[in-house]
Amino acid sequence: MPPQTTQEQLQRLRVRDLSPRQPLDWLRRGWRDLMRSPGPGLLHGAVATAFGMLLFWLARDRFWLLAGAFSGFLLVAPIVATGLYLVSRAMERGRRRIPVGEALAIWRRRDARLIVFGVLLALSGTGWVLTSASLITEFATAPVNKPLDFIRVVMLDDASWLFEAWLVLGAVLAAPVFASSVVALPLLLDREVGIRAAVLTSWRAVLANPVTMAAWAMCLVGITMVSMIPALFGLVMAVPWLAHASWHAYRDLVDATGLPERN
Repeated sequence: MPPQTTQEQLQRLRVRDLSPRQPLDWLRRGWRDLMRSPGPGLLHGAVATAFGMLLFWLARDRFWLLAGAFSGFLLVAPIVATGLYLVSRAMERGRRRIPVGEALAIWRRRDARLIVFGVLLALSGTGWVLTSASLITEFATAPVNKPLDFIRVVMLDDASWLFEAWLVLGAVLAAPVFASSVVALPLLLDREVGIRAAVLTSWRAVLANPVTMAAWAMCLVGITMVSMIPALFGLVMAVPWLAHASWHAYRDLVDATGLPERN
């Protein structure tokens, strides 16, 4: 059978309309998956925590850089969680516990689609880190080297709109990345579909459910930010929890039964 065109693939992918309450159900099911097979999730969470600690150590005296790096992590997190989509997919098919090795097997497939998508997300994250660092160093009224400097000089400076500008610019840059990836990555892993069709389907899901997806974005950001407070250790649980929940978001948002499954 010849490969399907992007248009043909899009015609076989149906986007559903969901209630704004649905993200709470995704979180519930994501937590259930993590508790059923915790090994792969805790490993991914530990790696994410170690990476965050490495960032903190490298930029410990340059918080103007660290602020962008941590928020940029949210942009690339979906590719980090790819193996956990496999775990939720397997449990959805009736399996109870998934070995860690099976979750890591996705990285041995050398799937060009996932590699390309990962590179694009990494470039987006890097672009935000550089933009954030430039904004803070250029417009802050004093050096921002420590977390308290960021709070005092950026967040609490009544004479400056720097923090508001930082938030707005971050949201403007993050929104298209979120819309492009929230459904695309699990769809790429689950079905035989091209990158373009996966990204367009992700946008269709967001545009069809703007309130629901805005609520989901706030859940992702809020839980991640809170998990960073206890010296980043909360990421050990938050990263796999949100990854498993993201799989269920994809499954509820998109009916992909019209496309062949990936093995």
